[in-house]
Amino acid sequence: MMQTWQIKKGQLSSDKGVVAAQHFEAARAAADVLARGGNAMDAAVTCALALSVVEPWLSGVGGGGFLLYGDGKTGEVDTLDFNVRASRNIDPARYPLVEGNDGEWFNWPAVKDDRNIIGYESICIPGAVDGLAQALEKYGTISFAEAVQPAIELAERGMIVDWFTALCFAIDARGLARYEHSAELFLEDGMPIRTPASGGAEYLPMPAKARMLKRLAEAGPRDFYEGQTASQIVEDLKAGGNVIDAQDLAGFSSRWAKPATASYRDTEINVIADLSGGPSFIHAMAEVEAKLDVTKRPDAAASRLYAQAIRRAYEYRLQNMGHAARREDCTSHMSVVDSEGNMVSLTNTLLSRFGSKVTLPQTGMLMNNGMMWFDPRPGAANAIAPAAQPLANMCPVLFRKNGKPYLAIGAAGGRQIFPALVQLSSYVIDYGMNLENAFHEPRIDASTPTILVDRMAQTDVAAAIAEDFPVKIVSNTLHPVNFAIPSAVLRDAEGMHHGMSHPSNPWAGVAGEGDDGSSG
Repeated sequence: MMQTWQIKKGQLSSDKGVVAAQHFEAARAAADVLARGGNAMDAAVTCALALSVVEPWLSGVGGGGFLLYGDGKTGEVDTLDFNVRASRNIDPARYPLVEGNDGEWFNWPAVKDDRNIIGYESICIPGAVDGLAQALEKYGTISFAEAVQPAIELAERGMIVDWFTALCFAIDARGLARYEHSAELFLEDGMPIRTPASGGAEYLPMPAKARMLKRLAEAGPRDFYEGQTASQIVEDLKAGGNVIDAQDLAGFSSRWAKPATASYRDTEINVIADLSGGPSFIHAMAEVEAKLDVTKRPDAAASRLYAQAIRRAYEYRLQNMGHAARREDCTSHMSVVDSEGNMVSLTNTLLSRFGSKVTLPQTGMLMNNGMMWFDPRPGAANAIAPAAQPLANMCPVLFRKNGKPYLAIGAAGGRQIFPALVQLSSYVIDYGMNLENAFHEPRIDASTPTILVDRMAQTDVAAAIAEDFPVKIVSNTLHPVNFAIPSAVLRDAEGMHHGMSHPSNPWAGVAGEGDDGSSG
């Protein structure tokens, strides 16, 4: 008989600021900023920069992302797109199709040498540094130098090396071994770094990344795009065969825009418009609102409806928008609320785990594999093109209630992201669950035609969904990642703030302003 184990975490509640993130050290660094008088944007940017060091295979300054900001006083919501973009020099002919397919569920053709997925030619122009700097300049109160200081200190000390680190290195050891500087940093003699036998804490310093971050602190974030750092990036990329040049970097600028919005019950959904998971999230939520029976707790009928709504949203996405991810995406999400009720929902990514697997030697920076997000078929929606931006799965969401920020939520997990957020948002808004209960409620994943059902779900859930779709019962494991990894903060009617991180992730945590430690 199979035994199943369920890990429990509690939500953190406070009348002050709260940060929920995928690594407890990044959450703690961000909460310290709040304790020193910083606001939600100060904390979010600090958290994102710290995450690039403590969990470098998920997100970082070599990637890109999206964020939403909600003003606690006026209720206004703003969005920033700092996602990766293709070089204006890109030639689609450099990505020829070959026999076979990518091995995933909708049979896209493979590209020669997987050059759109791994290596130098998979790298797009990174937007994270510009985006985080612009966000701080518009809505923050601290300087970029102050925000990046915790990341510098963590890079000098090094990321924690424990059993989870060893697992993450082992998963991608073969890919990392192909690139000299990635192998030098993350492997030992071509093998994954092992868990310390002593059981104590050990660290992996990142001196080149620390030097690069110090340079940005001193010279300013635009140095990444126009200064000495930019020159180093271009030189290293050129040596590896990438076509990104100085003009590409100097011309990069993140984009502010109004959110796409939709009503849901007594709340308002705010998401990134266009090239994100946001429109698909809104599409699915509209069907859930119209058909869900909210008179009882989530049951098999509700799960079946979630599957139907998500699959229909995905069908529209595939036919009209292209699709962003064919393989496992690895992103970082953080949600922040400060004592004034300002909220930030921010998702940053390198795309795949360890991105392109390339670490640039002069900056010690892992680079994204943004070309993976383009459809390799010529003429298709979301096709490879010069200076184009790919369709992304990232889906930070900010709900308003009574005109004010109410819930900031998002997740990591590629195509699994918006399906998870549909269910979690419904659990909270439709069924009145607190974040803790919502995050522990078993979920399905309907991002592929075969619906994954959590082994902890009620026994009739799989049977109900099987009336419409093929079903596979799986565990909510660390690897493979069968369900997205969410985090959220919520402001209730009494003005209390609540934060929750993914229960199964050993590093995910929530930190409160003025607290000595973090939950999780």
